[in-house]
Amino acid sequence: MAAITVRQAISDAMREEMERDEDVFILGEEVGVWGGTFAVTRGFYDQFGPERVMDTPIAESAIIGAAIGAAMTGLRPIAELMTINFAFSAMDHIVNEAPKLHYMFGGQFKVPMVIRAPGGGGRQLGATHSQTPDAIFAHFPGLKVVAPGTPADHKGLLKAAIRSDDPVLFIEHATLYQWRGEVPDGDYVVPIGKSKVQRPGTDVTLVSYSRGLQLSMQAADELAKQGISAEVVDLRTLRPLDMDPIIESFKKTNRAVVVEEGWKSYGVGSEVVSRIYEEAFDYADAPVKRVAQKEVPLPYNQKLEQLAMPQVADVIQAVKEVL
Repeated sequence: MAAITVRQAISDAMREEMERDEDVFILGEEVGVWGGTFAVTRGFYDQFGPERVMDTPIAESAIIGAAIGAAMTGLRPIAELMTINFAFSAMDHIVNEAPKLHYMFGGQFKVPMVIRAPGGGGRQLGATHSQTPDAIFAHFPGLKVVAPGTPADHKGLLKAAIRSDDPVLFIEHATLYQWRGEVPDGDYVVPIGKSKVQRPGTDVTLVSYSRGLQLSMQAADELAKQGISAEVVDLRTLRPLDMDPIIESFKKTNRAVVVEEGWKSYGVGSEVVSRIYEEAFDYADAPVKRVAQKEVPLPYNQKLEQLAMPQVADVIQAVKEVL
């Protein structure tokens, strides 16, 4: 295995799939000549040409609408949005068309497309460019929502998303692109809809995904120094949501903390906690805690932004409360 960045893992996944299947192509703002806002598609334009790496106007609705049409006629588009915040400009296409066409036409059409969208805060991009609206998109049946936290899962899940016959929203956290980790060599594919225990433990279950996984793993390291053994479960996919590893872990530890970067109200954590209580209430030795972003538009000021976002110390505090 090679230790590579999340950025490289995403780039490798797309390049390998484009070399494997000529129906795969990329479209989006600045993905071609410029090489992508986050340099993920650098070199793709020279390798695959303008017909498979297409620069588009600054019009998210047009990008997603064109991708839907291409997918319905047999191609496998990867549509890149500069940030997930701009998905709101294409909301009708993303939640009202792409996820429903296969169902509404009785299976006559498939919509095999991927929407790549960086999200999250921590880069001083202001309130309208730093949101984590993952739960909004995970609400809609028919749309798979993937949000990995490790380089290996970014590569494996993106390859699975490109091969899927369903529309997939692939959410990348903007602060994780330089995060390094080992990625298996070869044609490495991770199945969509499978949570994973990233760190075994016995005292408390930490449930998270994306950047929250990084916070949870760092908190687990600190807690271990204090004699507290935390098991970390990574959701990886928000729809379909795999609760089995979480319930199994909770039945063992009897305590849980759910960590997410989005707002606590109506969030991913709300869904996870509800299902824990529905499926494993009798195993609870303490109320399940949630760690999330403060209920404010994310500030631009760096110190205020960090105060609003969940931190490792918040996770540790929550663990000590449930213990």
